[in-house]
Amino acid sequence: MPKREFIASALEIAGFSSKTAMGYFRGQLDADFKADESPVTQADRGVETLVRTYLGEHFPDHGIFGEEYGIEGADHQRMWIVDPIDGTRSFLSGHPLFGFLLGHLMDGIPEIGVIAMPALGEVFLGVVGEGATLNGAAIHCSSQRNIDHGILYINEGEKIFADHPDVFERLTKNGQTRRFSYDCYPHALLAAGYVDAVVDYDLQPYDYLPLSVVVQEAGGLMTDWDGMPLTLKSDGRVVSAATLELHAQLLNLVNSRIC
Repeated sequence: MPKREFIASALEIAGFSSKTAMGYFRGQLDADFKADESPVTQADRGVETLVRTYLGEHFPDHGIFGEEYGIEGADHQRMWIVDPIDGTRSFLSGHPLFGFLLGHLMDGIPEIGVIAMPALGEVFLGVVGEGATLNGAAIHCSSQRNIDHGILYINEGEKIFADHPDVFERLTKNGQTRRFSYDCYPHALLAAGYVDAVVDYDLQPYDYLPLSVVVQEAGGLMTDWDGMPLTLKSDGRVVSAATLELHAQLLNLVNSRIC
């Protein structure tokens, strides 16, 4: 199991990172655009710099993989993975559903996952072998087993439509309730039992690995579209489900096995 000091540090980092992000939120922001057209602001860079400084002081023998500044210590057994502002487009537009993501990995396997929602004052924590919590209270996925009766969130819908229109069409015909969405919060809502299934696309390791611990420790499943465990080398196509039965149905939907 992860050391208690890692868990305590993860929560401390989430706290000061959320406070820092809120200091920029709905203020004057200068956005640059990367080669993939994703935006980055001084908030993204500022938060990640603070996290890296903290980790460098407290865990100098650990690696760090962040969205804005890449990987340091890739050969280290223990590594922290961070997305300083998950949902920069939401952040830029004053929308409160942006997050802060942090994970701790051992030999590439996530042991701790944090999803902080700074504007909502919510911190989701997953620790391998210890379950998942929201602001310290235990949470658990729903017991929904049938996609026809479930709440399905479709993340990055326009990307799925552009690259896999057949998958998009099937997704929009399933679920009793469907919502189009972005970023980390739908997965957090799934872990808390409010959402039953999430299909996501074009993610990076710092996006999905912290989420995976929270979802799985809440009793759900989170894999790639082929049903394989998520790793640093996964291709960024993700499904989260509250139950084994729902997970199987999602895999069928994204892999053209049913109409």
